[in-house]
This record gives sequence, structure tokens and C-alpha cells, in this order.
Amino acid sequence: MNREEIKKILPHREPMLLLDEVVLNEDGSATGYYKVRGDEFFLQGHFPNNPIVPGVIQCEMMAQSACALFQEEMKAGTLPVYTGLDKVRFRGMIHPGDQIKIDVSLVRKSHPLYALKGVVSVDGKKCMSGDFSFAIISEEN
Repeated sequence: MNREEIKKILPHREPMLLLDEVVLNEDGSATGYYKVRGDEFFLQGHFPNNPIVPGVIQCEMMAQSACALFQEEMKAGTLPVYTGLDKVRFRGMIHPGDQIKIDVSLVRKSHPLYALKGVVSVDGKKCMSGDFSFAIISEEN
């Protein structure tokens, strides 16, 4: 799915929509993609003369990619919110020009809670991995 199709699922909008494309895989996992352009808000000052995608942004990309797995649950009036991050490890830096690949898979679900695993990579090199969880809640909460 492209950005416009992603917007039908996620409530995120620019500048916080951090996916260009998401593919739902036959094995029930999802793969998201994002090309770092270099003009993103999160690169301003992180770091001068050596821009690096912050770890928290990588975690957000992972969660946004996961939401594609829950299209049926992500109805109008709902929000996906992080409930936890665990075993997160950063192994490589991501710079402008890099094509990020985000692989996520479901570990368990008990609606409205979901537990997943994710890996963020560039050119086949793992840059970040971790376990995470989120809940799909009503916007009224």
C-alpha cells in the first residue's frame, strides 16, 4: 500500500507519517519502507553536519508499519498507542539517502493489546531491533 492507502488506516499525517509504502506478506507479517530525504524535521540538529535518524523515530516507524496488520481493527475513531518497548537494540546509523526497510511480525494479540517483534535495516544491515506492544483505543479515551 502507498502513502494514501496508509492514511486510510493510520491517523498520522505529515510530518509524523513515517512510511512511504507497506507490504502485507503472505506469512502474516508486514514490511514497511521509508526513504530518508534529508529534510525531515527530526534530522534538524540531530546532528549538525552528521544527520542521523533518531532511535525513537525508528521505533515509531516500526509501530506504524505494524498497524497495517490491523486494518480491520483500525477503524475511524481509533488510535494506536504504544504500551511498551523491550529489548530494543541499535546496531547501525541511518542517514539521508538511506532506504529503510522495517519488518514486523505479530507475537500475540488480545484485542485491544498487540505484541510484536521488529527489525529495521538498510541494505540488508540490521540497524535496530526490538519487541514492542501497542493498544488500539477509542479516540475518546
